Amino acid sequence: MNIVEQGGYSRIMLFMALSRTPHGLLDICTPLLAALLWLGYPPELQVIVLGIIAAFAGYTAVYALNDIIDYQNDKKKIVQAGFHRDIGYLDAAYIRHPLAQGLLSMKEAVAWAGGWMTVSLLSAYLLNPACAFILVIGCILEILYCLMLQVSHLRTLVSGIVKTLGGLAAIFAVDASPDPGLLLLIFLWLFFWEIGGQNVPADWHDIQEDISMKAKTVPVSLGPNIASTIVLVTLCLSLVLGGLLFQIAPLQFNLPLYWSTIFVGIYLLILPAVRLFQTKDRDEASALFNRASYYPCILLVFAMITLAI
Repeated sequence: MNIVEQGGYSRIMLFMALSRTPHGLLDICTPLLAALLWLGYPPELQVIVLGIIAAFAGYTAVYALNDIIDYQNDKKKIVQAGFHRDIGYLDAAYIRHPLAQGLLSMKEAVAWAGGWMTVSLLSAYLLNPACAFILVIGCILEILYCLMLQVSHLRTLVSGIVKTLGGLAAIFAVDASPDPGLLLLIFLWLFFWEIGGQNVPADWHDIQEDISMKAKTVPVSLGPNIASTIVLVTLCLSLVLGGLLFQIAPLQFNLPLYWSTIFVGIYLLILPAVRLFQTKDRDEASALFNRASYYPCILLVFAMITLAI
């Protein structure tokens, strides 16, 4: 059955495409990892279940919100430049922007995003009202990020903040009064990972469409030389901050696993960033985006191994 057909599993896939579910599932690893790093041991089962529900629902809603707010811009991109049918690109695992392509109605998209947002808010509130507040702030910032598309390339800083909020919410779910210093370290570690490994490479993947739209993104506004430098520098900063974090966080990796986190960071982040710096190639930006998306997931596996031994 083709995914653009009506009814059944195909409709589900369109909604999953709206929320970029494959990417969202990887994103869930970030708050889970943050909670384990913070505590040094697994939270209570109730906290884990509520946390997974809140995280999945939140990422599902926010990604859909992105397409809802960007609806008009995405439609213009389709008309002016089309979308690359890059099946190897994580955010195009199903079909890109089904709302703008007319495969879902605005009413359906709003109902989908609103339903998941309600689930996420309720789950987050049960964990800690601060978690629900963080989710609301994340939605507001996501809207601001979308509205800045043709305003300023500094929107990438907003994206960096949004992506850290899932991890910060997870920390507040397990500790009502977290230490500010360690909280800041985790924030900066995720912030630089998001900018260098997610936001700028994703914008680079869409550079042709964004040029046609006169969008203000880092690759379009600053050019490939500066953009690739920003990617490399921010990912190096993230790797260094991660190395420091894994030494002082309550969850202590043994020496082999600690060095494994460094090697994984080099493989998933630094090496593809170096290739992008050398080639300035769109396909290398897409490869970096894909690899960097798996970084928190692999670290979560290491954290679970640490707890098991």
